[in-house]
Amino acid sequence: MTSPLSTFHILKLLLKADWISDEQFETAKIHLRQVDPKLHPVEQVAHLSLTRHDHHQKIIDEEVLTRFLAGLYKLPYYRIDPLKVHVDEVTQVMSYAYAQRHNILAVEVNEQENSVKVAVMNPDDLGWRESLGQVVSKDIIPVFANPAAIKRYQKEFYQLSASVAGAKGTKLQNDTSVTNLEQLIELKGSDEADANDKHIVQIVDWLLQYAFKERASDIHIEPRREVGKIRFRIDGVLHNVYELPIAITHAVISRLKILGRMDLAERRKPLDGRVKTKAPNGQEIELRLSTLPTAFGEKFVGRIFDPTVLTREFSELGLEPETEHTWREMIGQSTGIVLLTGPTGSGKTTTLYTSLKLLATSEVNVCTIEDPIEMVDPKLNQMQVHHDINLDFAAGVKALLRQDPDIIMIGEIRDQETAQMAVQAALTGHLVISTLHTNDAPSAMTRLIEVGVEPYLLNATMLGVMAQRLVRTLCNHCKRRVEVNSDAWDSLVGDNLNGTLEKPEYIYEPAGCDECRHTGYQGRQGIYELMSVTDELKTLVHDDAEIRTLRKQAQKQGMNLLRVSGAYKVAQGLTTIEEVLRVSPRDNN
Repeated sequence: MTSPLSTFHILKLLLKADWISDEQFETAKIHLRQVDPKLHPVEQVAHLSLTRHDHHQKIIDEEVLTRFLAGLYKLPYYRIDPLKVHVDEVTQVMSYAYAQRHNILAVEVNEQENSVKVAVMNPDDLGWRESLGQVVSKDIIPVFANPAAIKRYQKEFYQLSASVAGAKGTKLQNDTSVTNLEQLIELKGSDEADANDKHIVQIVDWLLQYAFKERASDIHIEPRREVGKIRFRIDGVLHNVYELPIAITHAVISRLKILGRMDLAERRKPLDGRVKTKAPNGQEIELRLSTLPTAFGEKFVGRIFDPTVLTREFSELGLEPETEHTWREMIGQSTGIVLLTGPTGSGKTTTLYTSLKLLATSEVNVCTIEDPIEMVDPKLNQMQVHHDINLDFAAGVKALLRQDPDIIMIGEIRDQETAQMAVQAALTGHLVISTLHTNDAPSAMTRLIEVGVEPYLLNATMLGVMAQRLVRTLCNHCKRRVEVNSDAWDSLVGDNLNGTLEKPEYIYEPAGCDECRHTGYQGRQGIYELMSVTDELKTLVHDDAEIRTLRKQAQKQGMNLLRVSGAYKVAQGLTTIEEVLRVSPRDNN
């Protein structure tokens, strides 16, 4: 096919393929007048929000159009995944001016096959192919990619490459402080780029914006002997993003420390900070920053707090209906203690803030003591722990009790004093919500007894405990149905089913596609284990209480284990048996 690509031509192709009807075709021609003519034809047609009348009203977006046209023009379809593009390699293939002039972008260099994949916006214009192949002495493989993505990554990749090159060429300043063990051995100071250099500022800006776009929950910058590795955690899994020269890595970390108001000169001990910035869509984002001295210099981690946490509805948490009903009743009490348990990264913060948002009406005073304040909410009265002035959790709760609170949220119960203050607050007529690090819900009771809380005080104040984990959810674009393996299902639920869930005939497994970066998963959802502290359970809470005995009683009165909660999501086609087994406690029978 040699016809030039135009909006009218694309519409005719869609009509000929019976993707759109004659009526849609005529309406689209009228609406095209309102679309920005500067956009690429694919973008213009995508802006019309057409739907396939022959395919369950599937929206014809840019990626769908690109894939459709790639087949017609007999070019491989290519979805640009920025996490898999080696920016240094692809930007060396051609200049930015050349890429812009021909509306192309190198996306993959294969040294073994001596080839370069080049994404094109215009599949009918490949006149540059032969000359570029001669210049780079490689086979040029043109692929058709989303024009909007090509324009976006043209700018981002070349800006990043230019910033790194500029930082390398910056006049280096001598820093006599020892930043890693190798420098101690070599008995010489290190050379580092200035953290305020414009190139470093641009690299940091790119890094933050990039992380927001890719839905990262954490940014890791890890110095090694000669390079610094940048990784993003997306849906609970770390992905390699980029490698920087070690001097630039240190300068980038210094820049982030400046933004977080951290002590720039202190590199021998861990530091914490926070920074608020804006995502590309204008939404405010908060990051909690942390540094750690390692063998090759400071390691940096920035935890990105999802701004939608504060606007999320309670129904979005993913609890089963019965569990949600019980949890709502529990946190709706006027006095007592409710605990959330689970490891770091298990979604406790999201559940906690969503629950507090539900409770924080104009009729009540909700106060928190946190270390640090994770998300700022105008409905809450939030206080920050400051250990340097002896304002810890226990002292904070003591101060809050004089503030006429109705509900007190304690960031974490870590020691006996905090636990006893929480009990005291509950005994004096307040609802206390807090978190604890235990594997499951019954373990929270024995943990508090081990910390030093008297069993009779627990029985007098404890309302319930909810343990949780996050499982990756299957990608809706590529998941495929398979028959259930009986052994795998039994390993998941055993004889722990309390409800009516029967072994399903079919479940789903991950396949992998461009939408999910070929992982088979996209997004995460919670699985929960909610234990109500009933009168029957209280009889088992004493100094020698056993977790197994508490668990059996909790199950007897209706508690589903974490794995059973996961089994419900497996049966619904949301996740896999392997994923639930990966995140839930191995043996809690």
